[in-house]
This record gives sequence, C-alpha cells and structure tokens, in this order.
Amino acid sequence: MRRPFSPALAVLTLAGLLLVPEASARAQRPAPSVSAPTMSTRSLLIHITAGPNDPTRAALGFNVAKAAIDEGHKVTIFLAGDGVQLIRDGVLASLSGLGTGNLKELYDGFVAKGGRLYVSGGSAKARGVTDADLAGKPAEIGGPPQLVKLALEHERVITY
Repeated sequence: MRRPFSPALAVLTLAGLLLVPEASARAQRPAPSVSAPTMSTRSLLIHITAGPNDPTRAALGFNVAKAAIDEGHKVTIFLAGDGVQLIRDGVLASLSGLGTGNLKELYDGFVAKGGRLYVSGGSAKARGVTDADLAGKPAEIGGPPQLVKLALEHERVITY
C-alpha cells in the first residue's frame, strides 16, 4: 500500500538533507578557544556607621576596603553615624576588632593606595568631630546628597 504524497513531509525531508552537511561540518570544526574570565577594576563604596562601641564591625569595613584596594579596585569609604569617630587620631591608634586587625594599620594601607574618605557633616557635628580631626587626611565632609551620589557612581555598596 502506497502512502499519499505529502508536501509538508517532502519539505522536511529536503530541509534535513540540506542541513546535514552543515551539521557535519560544524562537528568537525575546532571549538573556539575560551579564555578564563578576568576580574576587571570595579568600584566599591563602603558605608561605615559602626564606631568605637562596635570595634569589630567598624574595623571590618576598613578591612574589606583595604582588601579591595589592594586588588586594584576603586574604593571610597563614607563614615556616618558613630562611624565618624573612626577618623580621630586617638580612635585610629587604639581601635582593634576581633580578627580584623588594628584600625590604624588598615587605614594607613587603604590611604597609601589612594583610598578616599567622606565624613558625614551632620554626624560629625553631633559627635564633636571637627576639621582638625580631618586635617592631613584624604577626607572631606559630605552629607546625604554626597552619599547618594557616591552610591550611584559605584558598582557596589557595602554597609558596616
């Protein structure tokens, strides 16, 4: 018994015959070389609100900032709330977190690689942090608009 002619089946058969050589040629081509992905320079904003009363959390922010800047990333720290007190020389010299290291060493390493800091003006005023505390440091006063601007300019924001 003979089947009736089906134009749809004829088209599919013809298409299969035409595509087989292409599939065969593709199978014989060498695979394109794939190189391992590389980590490009990224930007990171570290927002630290923890202060001397929470030394581990406060130092963690600087620890992460130093690690990122050591890897060549652009890093900015914004100190706010109790975190503004971390800019004071006495706090820098004396604060150490559990397992995070000495704040002064972390700060010095961060600054040596070009790290920048912003200090919340309102938080600084409320806690008695003055321009004298910022003298000689790569830090400047900023407020909520500056924090928003920085957050939008950076690829990632981490808060401690």
